[in-house]
Amino acid sequence: MKEKQAEAEAEGTVMKIYKESEPEIENLYERTWVNHLAWSLLVLSLGFIVWLLIALANAENQRAALVGNKCMDPVFKGEIDTKCLRTVQAREHWWQNVGYALTHTSPEK
Repeated sequence: MKEKQAEAEAEGTVMKIYKESEPEIENLYERTWVNHLAWSLLVLSLGFIVWLLIALANAENQRAALVGNKCMDPVFKGEIDTKCLRTVQAREHWWQNVGYALTHTSPEK
């Protein structure tokens, strides 16, 4: 009888130790405190801004080429060569096109 009691006590002690070593379910998974929605919106916004800057640089490049008569069609006088508009560089760098477009928002008089 004492053996069974000792076994039960030993088993109870082992179960208590096991229960204490069990991880807490609330803290089992790592939590990140980063707001993923905010970061996603930031990345999407920055991507959209870059896309707009590229479009602005291309539009200003074509506008400057048209104003400077750099893409006149050699065969049909007074017409515009559209293939030239895709490849022409009216200014040396893309940031010059963006800078001009951002600082000159109304048409020149």
